[in-house]
Amino acid sequence: MTNPAIEARNLSAGYGKQAVIRNINIVVNPGEVVALLGSNGAGKTTTMLSLAGELSPLEGEVLIDGKPTKAPLHVRAKQGMSYVTEEKSVIMGLSTRDNLRVAKADVDEALRLFPSLDKRISVAGGSLSGGEQQMLTLARALGRHPKILLADELSMGLAPLIVQRLLQAVREAADTRGTGVLLVEQHVRQALKYADRAYVMRRGVVELEGTAKELASRIDDIEATYFAGAKA
Repeated sequence: MTNPAIEARNLSAGYGKQAVIRNINIVVNPGEVVALLGSNGAGKTTTMLSLAGELSPLEGEVLIDGKPTKAPLHVRAKQGMSYVTEEKSVIMGLSTRDNLRVAKADVDEALRLFPSLDKRISVAGGSLSGGEQQMLTLARALGRHPKILLADELSMGLAPLIVQRLLQAVREAADTRGTGVLLVEQHVRQALKYADRAYVMRRGVVELEGTAKELASRIDDIEATYFAGAKA
């Protein structure tokens, strides 16, 4: 039986001694896209920081490939984790090509995933549009062929067509390379189109989980209950 790519068991974490998330149980299997949903302040980013090794658990544990780990992010990155934060990681003074090379990403693979970057390959990161910067950010992460991808709000402030392309690339990485993906996404309906399963958080705990198909069939109720009626 294959171990989960990454797993949280009874995980509580926060800042100082104050727990922001409590008793979180999340499993992401190889080749699976899992969405982590919830309104602002639900604890999604704290969960991602804890799984990435940027925050130490107050209780519980994180397991990678079935083995408990307390390693920091830079060690987890060497072991096959890519973490895309809410803030774009583009180096503004370097060209698109050099951004990929510095990240030790496969340039050909990056351009296959995002062909529109080919014409911008010599352009400085700071001169790219917001959508192009986010495509480059994700290309840097996926171009390292990670075993695990943690992606926090890939689509924030971007046009729907760009969001679709980003999510397609994430789905492809799971399907073709067996990457286990945990995806925080503000576009709930879009996320459920590309995910296999999802967890819904509120006030620091997971209150709902299920297959993407199951949750999509209840989307109106979920939005009304967990997103204060906001459409995503």
